[in-house]
Amino acid sequence: MKTKAKVFLIGGFNKTKFLAASLIKKGYMVTAINNEEEKCLALAAIDKLKVFFGDGSRPHILEEANIYGADIAIALSDRDDDNLVICELCKKKYSVKKTVAIISDPKKTDFFYRMGIDSVVCAISAVASVIEQHAFLGEISTLIPVGETNIEISQVTVSPNAPAAGKMLKEINLPKQVVVGCVQRGDVSIVPRGDTQLHPGDVLILISSEGHETTAIKKLTGG
Repeated sequence: MKTKAKVFLIGGFNKTKFLAASLIKKGYMVTAINNEEEKCLALAAIDKLKVFFGDGSRPHILEEANIYGADIAIALSDRDDDNLVICELCKKKYSVKKTVAIISDPKKTDFFYRMGIDSVVCAISAVASVIEQHAFLGEISTLIPVGETNIEISQVTVSPNAPAAGKMLKEINLPKQVVVGCVQRGDVSIVPRGDTQLHPGDVLILISSEGHETTAIKKLTGG
């Protein structure tokens, strides 16, 4: 029986709730670490989510949570410097296979990569990307419905024979309820724009309203 991948969500609250529910639904073993007791209690209400109370930038807290050799650690705190420390600890001291840092300042992206962080996600850049990808539709308000709870996150690989191979994102008629949040090209993570050309081997992270994921995958892969 295949072992479930271990994912740690460190810091943050609203993003952590969203990611935890989505990842658990997809079969991951998820642990959250938060330094506010009330938020830990709220997170503990999520079925199958393990929760640890403490500062995730402190080694002894990471050790208590048994982060050794985890598959992915995602640093979600509000402070970019804390997220850098968390990811470096996870990678260098506890042999976490892949680290992801959420940052608020897009100017720090290159520095984080130089420091060895595997993936860097900037919310500001991501929102700008969403707008640029879909502005030509003229219906921006439909992309982020208020109160939306049934969100799917999926991963799609572009094969050499896929309809999307060689095309720009704006040339692919994806459902309006689907956003390409990230393109992983080898060791590089790209925040895509409408004019981003997709290459064979690219791995796309899709964010979609429930029920629209299948249509998007068919348009991208032909399957």
